[in-house]
Amino acid sequence: MGFGRRNQEPVVTEETKIWVCKSDDCNCWLRDNFKSSDVPTCPICSSEMEQTTRVIEVINNPGKHS
Repeated sequence: MGFGRRNQEPVVTEETKIWVCKSDDCNCWLRDNFKSSDVPTCPICSSEMEQTTRVIEVINNPGKHS
């Protein structure tokens, strides 16, 4: 019997552009559609970041108008 089970929607994933911190001591990353400038700096350690891609869950940024 399945008491308490909910029908969960499948998680939608896709290859997404992200920015990864270049510092070896930091593992921060952020989605391209959440960055605040063309080439962001790390919000944790202020190091440079580089663009790459990852397959992650789709999240829309309603504040981004592009």
